[in-house]
Amino acid sequence: MEPTDVTPLDCGPAGVGRQVVVDAEPHEIFALLVNPHRHHELDGSGTVQPEVIGPRDLEQGDRFRVSMKMFGVPYAMTNTVTRLERDRLIEWRLPAGHRWRWELEPLDQGRTRVTEVYDESGSTLPPLLRLIRAKDRNTVGIEKSLRRLRKRFARP
Repeated sequence: MEPTDVTPLDCGPAGVGRQVVVDAEPHEIFALLVNPHRHHELDGSGTVQPEVIGPRDLEQGDRFRVSMKMFGVPYAMTNTVTRLERDRLIEWRLPAGHRWRWELEPLDQGRTRVTEVYDESGSTLPPLLRLIRAKDRNTVGIEKSLRRLRKRFARP
């Protein structure tokens, strides 16, 4: 995979995943991901707002509340960290059961393969997610998020 590619992954009918290579060490990227107060810096969907209630260094089991806005309507989501491996992986569950996951794989020359996955297989709201075209919207958002992340750490 070339460092400029955003590569699609097969995540089955209920998931969306993309990968990109970033010019940063896993711990540098993880520092952004583990701090929900900084998630708006990477958000490619335009829904994540900077107002967050919760820890600045998440641990497994932690909860954090994020202000959001979609279709011009403000709302908030309280998420629960379901998996966390320092500098390797973080996943959180949204209130309806769907999940976001970030995986970090160290590569040579200080680079990292970053995988972002949206998985609605555990959701209690499949009809609503279909109605708002969540998979399609999240595909676009994930690609933009990964491009933002890559640009943030781009070497001159």
